[in-house]
Amino acid sequence: MNEPRIFTGNANRPLAQRIAQYLNMKVAEADVFTFSNENIFVRLAQSVRGKDAYVVQPFSSPVSHSIMELLIMIDCLKRASADRITAVIPYYGYGRTDKKDQPRVPITARLLADLVEAAGAHRVLSLDFHAGQIQGFFSVPVDELTCLDLLADYMAIKQIQNGVVVATDIGISKRARDFAERLGMPLAIMEKRRKGNDDKSEVLNIIGDVENKTAIVFDDEIDTAGSLCNCAKALKAKGSPVIYSCATHAVFSGPAYERMEQAPIDEIIVTDTVHIPENKKLDKITILSCAPLLGEAIHRINTGLSIGEMFGE
Repeated sequence: MNEPRIFTGNANRPLAQRIAQYLNMKVAEADVFTFSNENIFVRLAQSVRGKDAYVVQPFSSPVSHSIMELLIMIDCLKRASADRITAVIPYYGYGRTDKKDQPRVPITARLLADLVEAAGAHRVLSLDFHAGQIQGFFSVPVDELTCLDLLADYMAIKQIQNGVVVATDIGISKRARDFAERLGMPLAIMEKRRKGNDDKSEVLNIIGDVENKTAIVFDDEIDTAGSLCNCAKALKAKGSPVIYSCATHAVFSGPAYERMEQAPIDEIIVTDTVHIPENKKLDKITILSCAPLLGEAIHRINTGLSIGEMFGE
């Protein structure tokens, strides 16, 4: 098989560099910048004719700009005669708009899938979609990896004797149960109610025993950190002496940093699917790299090996 070419936009260049390092190569050179009129320009610095190309670009802040960079890069690779183009989207933004849960609203997660395909992507590689049905929004092959083992291995090193995994809501409970099984811990579920469309939620009840137990709050992403911090306060009130948080995607938008700093959480463990600037890294935040996971998947796609075998399937 030919050597893959790793490209990246500006959303998370450090992650692309770590993926390339895992594969013992360098990120392929490309100009990706914005003109003063806000039009995005892309130019490849080398030939990709007949090559397998992988574009690493999460849908992270600025979200619309990141999406457009990816679409334009895919189109550029297609017109430069790349043989196969894989969109590597570590964080799939708009994942929460995966269904019509209100009258007269769009299904934006499906719209983005259509756009990625229309641009010319032959395959999609991503991590921990917010909703499993997003895989079915694509007609091209989709490989959805999970950071469950990465997060569980880190927590296992702590050798917590009396712990409980806490799902932030009913929707994440299945994945939280899998996470709890890996750690050999029971599961508790936070029952909450979301108020409208303004990112506010209210904790109603904790289903399960958390008193005097070290709590590990589990979710797929941390956005404004409202749910996480409300959950932590409720756990502390119920008698949890130590509280950890584990999530794949560190979106950290709006008041997230201020909330997390003030919340009764001992450590927040996330991955680098979304880039966190150095000046915003709190002391209580631990970042695990998903680069080896994505790098190994790219190697297996490029050489025709099984992706499932990475997870014992």
